[in-house]
Amino acid sequence: MKVAILCGGKGTRIRGVADDLPKPMIPIGAYPILWHIMQGYATQGHKDFVLCLGYKSGAIKDFFLNYRSRVADFTIDFDRDRAIEFHGADHAIDWRVTMAETGEETLTGSRVKAVEKYIGKDDTFMLTYGDGVADIDIEALTNFHQSHGKAMTVCGVRPPGRFGEMEHGADGAVIEFNEKPQATGGRISGGFFVCSRRVFDYLDGGRDDIVLETEPMRRLAADGEMMMYRHDGFWQCMDTYRDFQLLNDLFASGTAPWVR
Repeated sequence: MKVAILCGGKGTRIRGVADDLPKPMIPIGAYPILWHIMQGYATQGHKDFVLCLGYKSGAIKDFFLNYRSRVADFTIDFDRDRAIEFHGADHAIDWRVTMAETGEETLTGSRVKAVEKYIGKDDTFMLTYGDGVADIDIEALTNFHQSHGKAMTVCGVRPPGRFGEMEHGADGAVIEFNEKPQATGGRISGGFFVCSRRVFDYLDGGRDDIVLETEPMRRLAADGEMMMYRHDGFWQCMDTYRDFQLLNDLFASGTAPWVR
């Protein structure tokens, strides 16, 4: 099952950290938050990624094209035509990573539609954003999705109310979806999704202005095609400088809940 990650964010609200970086490349410790997200999936057996690139995509491409030299010590022998000898790597990876240019100003729904061809013939794929980490049990999440047969499963969490609030029934069926309400009293979208290919039918091709979290998800909810998976563990996005500090402090202390 492939994992599509929305990587087009600019991180403009994290001044002094993200001035020259796309949001997914903002670091937690020595590695960008994108790496932490991907590592979370990979340690649970999901290593085939499709990155929906946008703002400053070159920084993300450069990181992965030069990954080994970034994470390992190495020796360059200039007397042997600059032959390189690597000396191990703490975080060697065996991932498959597809870099998909989806447009610098393209909105989230249009980015997802743009990578439909890279999902291939898979009936199901996972989707998340490049700016949030969690200790979600991916197997439990995907099992829940497969059990109900709807087009989309969204992970429902309980952080501060500034994201997409969901009204849901006792069985987890999403009745109404509202992006970024003024106040919230229930669960909000944690941004970890499992999707059927039918989701692509809710996204018009040839457009770059489709916001996944507005009309498409509202239509999915109205059609009874969205279910919520309850996650009561750790979840945190990197949306502000305070979030950046929190995540880095947790990682530096060795208590980061998302690290497996």
